[in-house]
Amino acid sequence: MRPARLGAGDVLRVGLGGIRARPARAVLSALGIAIGIATMVAVIGISASSREDLLRRLDRLGTNLLTAKPGDTLFGDKAELPETAPEMVRRIGTVTAVGATGSVEATVRRTDRIPEEVTQGIAVQAATAGLLGTLDVAPASGRALDAATGGRPAVVLGSEAARRLGLDRAGGQVWIGGRWFVVLGVLRPAELAPEIDRSALVGWDAARRYLGFDGHPTTIYERSADASVGDVRDVLARTVDPEHPEQVQVSRPSDALEARAAASGAFTGLLLGLGAVALLVGGVGVANTMVISVLERRREIGLRRSLGATRGQVRVQFLAESLLLSAFGGAAGVVLGAAVTAGFALWKGWPPVVPAWALGGALAATLVIGTVAGLYPAARAARLPPTAALATA
Repeated sequence: MRPARLGAGDVLRVGLGGIRARPARAVLSALGIAIGIATMVAVIGISASSREDLLRRLDRLGTNLLTAKPGDTLFGDKAELPETAPEMVRRIGTVTAVGATGSVEATVRRTDRIPEEVTQGIAVQAATAGLLGTLDVAPASGRALDAATGGRPAVVLGSEAARRLGLDRAGGQVWIGGRWFVVLGVLRPAELAPEIDRSALVGWDAARRYLGFDGHPTTIYERSADASVGDVRDVLARTVDPEHPEQVQVSRPSDALEARAAASGAFTGLLLGLGAVALLVGGVGVANTMVISVLERRREIGLRRSLGATRGQVRVQFLAESLLLSAFGGAAGVVLGAAVTAGFALWKGWPPVVPAWALGGALAATLVIGTVAGLYPAARAARLPPTAALATA
């Protein structure tokens, strides 16, 4: 006589039957798997959403902005860029926009009654008329410096500088270098040049006339065609200071954003490790539940064996229960992790992204955990002799 074969539907029914017999225990066991999977999906999803937001910002801001700053001289002193450097950079054929700032030895205060040493971390800088266009930074209030206002006692405040001074719109006055300057505008955040956010920008000619500015730029910003960024980067130092190109530091601000994305990827790996630990704990919980289930159901096992069930069929039954427990927990974890990702991304203003490979990997990990967790309990159930199982019931 050959034993009856269990089809896929039969295996599913007996597996579900074992879970339905103890629903509370099944829910608690699946919960451990769900927490681990939800953690992993949420970590990957939040990281992917953050990276997508960063890529969109880079696309919007552009990666073709280069900066040139003075480095150190051979003797360790701070170098100076030539006064003619901005005009020289503008002559590079593929350069489309140039702007510059220059450090000014002055402080900006809300009124003349505030002590001079209270600077609030705001730098006063001379700015060329093309600076904001080069950085693609628009005023949130008021207007930008131009040829008509660049020689007058007017100032444009960066977003952070305006906040620290208690100003949220143009039209007021601030005290700079012993005289009042009209607040011409307040800028939006400059994502590629955060130093502008903490600056009070005065026109180039006005800085010379009223604040003793020497005319030497401290930072030159330039944009060029995307295809020629590398070529411009190679010649920028020699163009800025032909006599001492080694004293010029050239950088691309978008590189800092890309480096931040790489750093967040490393942090994501750490969180994924924590999620894997939670998933492992959930797998141990499933294994423990299945072992207890085998001990409690010895009579059922003995009866099935007496009626002709083979060891392989008993083994498949308990392995199916373990897989179903893990699958239910994994499915709940995927839904929960995706919901957490969407909620967090919308709260931060990011595009919610959950990679398909993360969902597939989470479900695959669930099945692997379920299989590993069910192997020992299934083998233990299959080894129970029918007479011994019935006798101890």
